[in-house]
Amino acid sequence: MDLKATRYAVVDRVATITLARPRRRNAWTGRMHTEYRWCLARADVDPLVRVIVVTGDPEGNAFCAGADLGALEGHAEKGRYDPGTAEDIARPGFGTDPNFDATFAYQFGLDKPVIAAINGAAAGVGLVLAAFADLRFAVAGAKFTTAHGRFNFPAEFGLSWVLPRIIGLTHANDLLLSSRVFTAEEAFAMGFLNRVVAAEDLIPTVEVYARALADQVSPGSARVTKHQIYRDLHRGAAAAVVEAERLMEAMIRHPDYGEGVKAWMEKRGADWRG
Repeated sequence: MDLKATRYAVVDRVATITLARPRRRNAWTGRMHTEYRWCLARADVDPLVRVIVVTGDPEGNAFCAGADLGALEGHAEKGRYDPGTAEDIARPGFGTDPNFDATFAYQFGLDKPVIAAINGAAAGVGLVLAAFADLRFAVAGAKFTTAHGRFNFPAEFGLSWVLPRIIGLTHANDLLLSSRVFTAEEAFAMGFLNRVVAAEDLIPTVEVYARALADQVSPGSARVTKHQIYRDLHRGAAAAVVEAERLMEAMIRHPDYGEGVKAWMEKRGADWRG
């Protein structure tokens, strides 16, 4: 695919997807969504990729400022919502679990951890994108908003489901009902962010974390654990335990189990087969 609204690169088993519309503060369009899903699909099947990072073009001074205003005007003119994507758009993460087969929820169905490196403002769909990532690192002072209230929209793309599960109902109600602007520091205090760092430290911090995941966690364990986490949000404790025991029986037969034990005993890095 000819990437016009994103960039894609793989370095040291980490795939980085950059939202790249800096003149529009990396605002979201159908083209960007199409490219983003293509990049995710590519990273998810690449055996050389262990972790996926998504960030914004730093020249845009934002992670993703939400839907492009041109797209918002287009919805009003057409009198309907138009996602701006074609029927043949890539479907990364689909088929893992029916609960994940929808826009942005598909990130839960990916086999690899997704880290959002939030290097500036995240509004509307930009906040959604970050919320459906597995981990979130942000620069100090970054501003966030759900944004939908000012446009007479509902809470977008499952934010009403995912935010209460990340930060609890009290904080989620605050952010969803008010659409107010809140800072990275507030988001960290609420539990939305894993870490807040200085702007110059964001990418180095994320790279160190991502490479530690790639080096120290077997790809099979990362894949299965990720799917367990999000599937278990839909089932009871007993079912989660039973499934964990079933998975343990299956995974102990994989060569990566023996390799992990041997590497630990020999005090060396493991040579995962994946």
